[in-house]
Amino acid sequence: MTTVALLGTLDTKGDEFRWLSDRLRDDGVDVVLIDVGSFSTSPLADVTSDQVIAAAGADASQLRRRRDRGEMMAVMGHGAAAIVGDLADSGRIHGFMSIGGSGGSSVAAPAMQAVPVGFPKLLVSTMASGDVKPYVGESDVAIMYSVVDVAGINSISTMVLGNAAAAITGMARSYEARLAADEADHKPLVGVTMFGLTTPAADEARRTLSELGYEVLVFHATGAGGLAMEKLVDSDLLAGVCDLTTTELADDLVGGVLTAGPHRMEAAGARGVPQVVSVGALDMVNFGPRETVPEKFDSRNLYVHNPTVTLMRTTPEEMAELGHRIARKLRAARGPAQLFIPLRGVSGIDVDGQPFRDGQADEALFAALREGLAESPVVITEIDLAVNDPGFGRAMAEALHTEISHRQITGN
Repeated sequence: MTTVALLGTLDTKGDEFRWLSDRLRDDGVDVVLIDVGSFSTSPLADVTSDQVIAAAGADASQLRRRRDRGEMMAVMGHGAAAIVGDLADSGRIHGFMSIGGSGGSSVAAPAMQAVPVGFPKLLVSTMASGDVKPYVGESDVAIMYSVVDVAGINSISTMVLGNAAAAITGMARSYEARLAADEADHKPLVGVTMFGLTTPAADEARRTLSELGYEVLVFHATGAGGLAMEKLVDSDLLAGVCDLTTTELADDLVGGVLTAGPHRMEAAGARGVPQVVSVGALDMVNFGPRETVPEKFDSRNLYVHNPTVTLMRTTPEEMAELGHRIARKLRAARGPAQLFIPLRGVSGIDVDGQPFRDGQADEALFAALREGLAESPVVITEIDLAVNDPGFGRAMAEALHTEISHRQITGN
């Protein structure tokens, strides 16, 4: 039976959750009520607040004795994420919904982000009219503004919550039907990272992988793009990753505006997903319009890519550090990993006659990678081409196909 998990503070929002549960059940949907009220002992709960705290590895009596609201919210969020993730992974629920103010939304957020991309998730919040990134993260959370505070059932809240109930019901039923459908003929999904200055290589990799029978998702390496791909890897939706464009690591190192954070390029390794990696666009750090570039970089090699994007060439020292970081991430991989090095340039403007051509800087990167991976099982392929030259993207795509095929045959 289609089942939706509802998460909220049942000690303070009991009337609202009772109304919402009744509405869902009237529509033929079963409900699992998860209580994240700090001191709640609500009889409505299917999963009690004590169980949520225990799922986070904490002791309820000690936690409540400290009466630290911030700590309580963090523990509840962690426990809720564990419980909802387990319910979703085991197929016991087909949708997840929460309603609340800032506190309730902050507890719901980790749980919303814990379930895979594609799993229905809906947050009705008083905070939904502002910056919603803390609640959405890199996941496909549907978010609805509550209009009025979540404080009782009235003529406005019944309309808003009624629409929300109808939305999660429809999504959950559709999701349950997808799970029941035969997916044997679906093409495996793979991810490819690209940037404007690595587009020819990414296009070649995409075409090759498509010809080999994959559905290819291309991610623009703008920070959010890299994080989105990592989220899909964490959601077990990608069979492999062609991480051709790792430029976000340069922004994280130097302070550019397109960073994906320090954990970029770690999800595939942690999950054992086959990955083929290159150094696309590591020659650049991204800033906004020229006047927004920090003054300390005025003496650096700057290139106005367009009116809204200014690029800065990475130095030999920065390239060496990037090489060390990539090597550490690849050495830690639990699955197959290969590295492809384009000896004649790492982007469209790092080739002969272009403004970012710097063989010394590139060699510092390559040397650090060779040194860092010398004692590892990571295969390094050095190709006497620039990254966008015909053949480079195809070589990466074919290598990824080989790794995925080997894994399917051996199970490793």
